[in-house]
Amino acid sequence: MNILAGDIGGTKTLLALYNLNGHISKLHQKQYVSYQWESLESIITDFLDCIPKKYNQPKMGCLALAGPVINGIASITNLGWTITEKNIKEIAGLDKLELVNDIKILIYGIPYLNPEQFVQIQSNKLQNLSYETIAVIAAGTGLGMAKGLCHKNTILAFPSEGGHREFAIRTKQEWRLVKWLKNDLNLERISIERIVSGNGLGHIARWRLSQADAMVHPLRKVSEEWKYKKQNCPDLPALVSKAANNGDGLMEEVLQIWLSAYGSAAGDLALQELCHGGLWIAGGTAGKNLQGIRSATFLEAFKRKGRFHEYLENLPVMVLIDPEAGLFSAACRARMLA
Repeated sequence: MNILAGDIGGTKTLLALYNLNGHISKLHQKQYVSYQWESLESIITDFLDCIPKKYNQPKMGCLALAGPVINGIASITNLGWTITEKNIKEIAGLDKLELVNDIKILIYGIPYLNPEQFVQIQSNKLQNLSYETIAVIAAGTGLGMAKGLCHKNTILAFPSEGGHREFAIRTKQEWRLVKWLKNDLNLERISIERIVSGNGLGHIARWRLSQADAMVHPLRKVSEEWKYKKQNCPDLPALVSKAANNGDGLMEEVLQIWLSAYGSAAGDLALQELCHGGLWIAGGTAGKNLQGIRSATFLEAFKRKGRFHEYLENLPVMVLIDPEAGLFSAACRARMLA
């Protein structure tokens, strides 16, 4: 049997045809620039038309989407698309289809990952339990979270909007940052996502570049343009990471603030979910900042939770480095549906 898997985001859409013959094997794949198409339905129609004739059309499907899914309906805000399981199922001629949030979907793929798809940055020193709870935190454009329960042949996945919880200030430096952000963005509260995300790295850089000792920094003008996301504006978070890795002291400071905040948020999630099976760090920033996530800055902030320091020190922590992990996980979920 062949299945349809997809990973749909505001920037790009990945679709693939997989075969179920004892194990999952990819037969055909195509990538699309999402905003160049009027709808997901038009993309899927094109993909199905392009499947080589030697392959059978899919009968089952699962699509991961960058947004909440409620009662089989999802919206991708940046594109203005409203997507329903019913419409996609009919257009694709599928017997079964499921739409799943793009962070929640990773829960279904984690038990089946190959060693080359992830890096373990902290080993498991906890006793084996009769069940395993796992959690995912994923800093990309925003901050996604999910949890799962893996027991025997059952995988249960639960979405979360934990990235929108209030950011917990730990230092005087973070207090100044949050105060500045509230004023700059005209907000009454600052969520974790405002700081722990790709955009969050940009906001931290803007705050630091607004200070007197950064008036002549080469990224100052870029940071002012980036706030308004003008067309063809440079990618400030990417430039911050590049500058920090090239020895720019100011951007090194920015990256350290971000890594510490990310580590702390990851530790809070691990405690909240008691994820004995491990914490998984995913998202677009994971592979790009692997060295930083493995650093003492991240890991010390992760473990600095008072009486639970020892628990977190012994918890397995993995970084998901496969850029197509969402697509793979959607295929794993489609196999479950079959």
